[in-house]
Amino acid sequence: MTSLADLRAGGKPALANILAKLESSPDDGDLTTLLTDAYLAPLGQVIGLTGPPGVGKSTLAGALISAYRAQGKSVGVIAVDPSSRRTGGALLGDRVRLRSDPDDQGTFIRSMAARDQLGGLAEITFGAMVLMRAVYDIVLVETVGVGQSETDISMAADTVVFCVQPGSGDSLQFMKAGIVEIPDIVVVTKGDMGPAATRARADVVGALGMAAEPSFDWTVAVKIVTATSGEGLDALLAEIGEHWHWLHREGHLAERRRLQAENWLKQAIKDRYGREGLKRLGAISLAPETAPFGLLARTDD
Repeated sequence: MTSLADLRAGGKPALANILAKLESSPDDGDLTTLLTDAYLAPLGQVIGLTGPPGVGKSTLAGALISAYRAQGKSVGVIAVDPSSRRTGGALLGDRVRLRSDPDDQGTFIRSMAARDQLGGLAEITFGAMVLMRAVYDIVLVETVGVGQSETDISMAADTVVFCVQPGSGDSLQFMKAGIVEIPDIVVVTKGDMGPAATRARADVVGALGMAAEPSFDWTVAVKIVTATSGEGLDALLAEIGEHWHWLHREGHLAERRRLQAENWLKQAIKDRYGREGLKRLGAISLAPETAPFGLLARTDD
């Protein structure tokens, strides 16, 4: 049995082996124990990168990896890809979308298939995030794309970064699709497009201004970033860091993660037994500091 200490000491090979087991045997008892231990001992901040396909999420992710590594922080990445209908595996692959130094033990990138999940986050992606969160200082989760019902990323990330591209109509879609409530930070990518980037930022700021009053006192910032040159990246890093401090300062982090785990548990039960099965189990509510993985195993008995 691999312990959490073994996982942390084993580097990339140990994590790769455990993630392979998660994909092939997600209900394994020893794996459930490891997931529970990892859930109860988180280390890092989980940053979700989402937005329409082609907006530049992978380029931004690459820039963030380099920036965090320059700060001495370790980085784990989950790149969620479309699924092969034949094999169920990821179609694109992390090596195509993200480049990193294979000898850098402080960076780990893993492609995972979206499978049949509309939001792009399969059930096992949550488990992978929990494992990486217990090992790395920063965990980036990059999604396939986003749409009206594709809001799963908010159920996995501590900080959601929504990307829009200048001159593409993304900012208009942002307003029309009801996505305005998803992000903690909005990034206008390809800032080197100049006036078009400025207009896109103004559109998004306007959309945020028309949204309902936020539940908490966090104000969503809209940043313009040119990932290829690094312009605007420091400001984005500072905003991500401020959101992390705000989550701790205001006591929102623990509740956000509890709700995420609760949502994962409900979705996992529904995937196994359907809506009727979920209904028969009745109300599901996780207590603070309670991992969901063992509870799911109990429903299978």
